[in-house]
Amino acid sequence: MQLRTAPTLLAAALLACAGHAAAQESRDDRFTLRIGAMNAKAETELSAATTFMGERYRFSEDFDFGSSERVPRIDGVFRMSERQRLVFDYFNYDKKRRETLDEGISYDDTTIPAGSYAEAELDFQIASLLYDYSVVQTDSFSLGLQIGAEWAKAKASLVAEAGEDRWSDDTSEDGYAPVVGLRLTARPGDRWLLNLQGQYLDADWGNFGDYDGSITRANAVAEYRFTDNFGLFAGYEWYRLDVKRNVTGDGIRDGIVGWEQRFKGPVVGVTLAF
Repeated sequence: MQLRTAPTLLAAALLACAGHAAAQESRDDRFTLRIGAMNAKAETELSAATTFMGERYRFSEDFDFGSSERVPRIDGVFRMSERQRLVFDYFNYDKKRRETLDEGISYDDTTIPAGSYAEAELDFQIASLLYDYSVVQTDSFSLGLQIGAEWAKAKASLVAEAGEDRWSDDTSEDGYAPVVGLRLTARPGDRWLLNLQGQYLDADWGNFGDYDGSITRANAVAEYRFTDNFGLFAGYEWYRLDVKRNVTGDGIRDGIVGWEQRFKGPVVGVTLAF
């Protein structure tokens, strides 16, 4: 009885190992594309500091773009070898906020009629291409170091209208710079994947004109594969854009204008693998 049972258990163990190996091999995709949407909440802080006529002045104010905005999120991974990957990421936030006066406002000899409005728009795009090398690689865990290039563009505009008077202004800046990152990937089951990434860019490293500052990004994703080629993922994304620019003028010395922009929110989407 025991002699017959032992080969049976051994055969079952071998089949289980073979099934696990097949599942592991199917996860080593040559190309993975994740297409999703992020429910992004934008928070803006404007600041300034300067010395004018010998006096030091500081200013800081938060600006809220209102409700969250659903924005596209795309990332792709091309596996060149067991330890080497190319990673692509793209994010775009574009939203307007408009405030309209329901009733007119009068102050001294100035009247702002009802229906007057102010409209602000923010368009922020970021795209990166990184080389990822796994310094630690096992069947269930991978630790990768990343280096590459990142392109970013920010455009802001403001339009205001009061009666017959109309005023508008806009500014746009873009550039690119080297970026470094860290990736942690775990496979707690045959169909599950957990992925964490963090990336950092310093504007001084690249071509951003007169602007100083940094771009920081972090995200966490949990993915479930229904088949070898299709799955769903959900996670959380966070971006921080910190920009500073030196300004000078009549009587102004050591002037700095700052803009800190934060995006955060959940992200969901589909995974296609080949």
